[in-house]
Amino acid sequence: MTRKPTLLTMIGVLIGSGIAVGACSSGAGPSGGSGTSSSPAPAPSAPSSTAPRDRAYHPVIDPAKFSNRVTNRYFSLPVGTTLVYEGTRDGRPQRDEVVITKETRVIMGVRCTVVRDTVTSNGALVEKTTDWYAQSAAGDVWYFGEATGEYTNGNLTSTKGSWEAGVDTAQPGVVMKAHPRPGDSYRQEYRPGEAEDMAKVLRTTATVKVPVGRFTNVVVTNDTDPLNPDKADHKSYAPGVGLVLADRVRSGHHEHIALVERRG
Repeated sequence: MTRKPTLLTMIGVLIGSGIAVGACSSGAGPSGGSGTSSSPAPAPSAPSSTAPRDRAYHPVIDPAKFSNRVTNRYFSLPVGTTLVYEGTRDGRPQRDEVVITKETRVIMGVRCTVVRDTVTSNGALVEKTTDWYAQSAAGDVWYFGEATGEYTNGNLTSTKGSWEAGVDTAQPGVVMKAHPRPGDSYRQEYRPGEAEDMAKVLRTTATVKVPVGRFTNVVVTNDTDPLNPDKADHKSYAPGVGLVLADRVRSGHHEHIALVERRG
């Protein structure tokens, strides 16, 4: 997908205005039931083989049927909001700050919202990414690309994974359906050989407890990447909130990140 080993994907999801949260907790994890307790999510299992690439993938994009105003209940993007996620990667602290800007960018004729994502570890810059999202008339949230950079000792070391829909055969993908159902599968992004992430909805009734509160009827997805068969991400999206929890396994590394703060 979009994300390198250290980046919170699916970046850019926010708590909507006026959402009340439950009692805070330092633990985090989804549960299949609706009880008051929840247990840590198991580490996602990576796929055993590389899926075939879909060279025929070419969605029809009608700019008149898209808006940069993203209001999907599981992936809303209120302008001016900052979301902070914290956790660990291989035991080391990691912090991800996501800012929903008032900026827009036109891609394939579609005006997209610009989201900026900064990842640090112990105060040191790890990665900076700019993402572009728009919502279809049907309510699906589409991903039109990203400009990403990895850093070491303050120096840019890689831009691998960057892509823009309509450039170099890249095509936009869906990051969240308007009405997700267990078993739904969709392509999140597509630049052959560079960005080919897929998502599958596992559950829509999970219960998740993270530092900002406890949420029910949470959508849990499993994200995979045919270009990296050992990668698998479990992500939890709360209704009216957005991404609240992410567990990732890839290239022998394990990450766990949860929503800890909302500003704006």
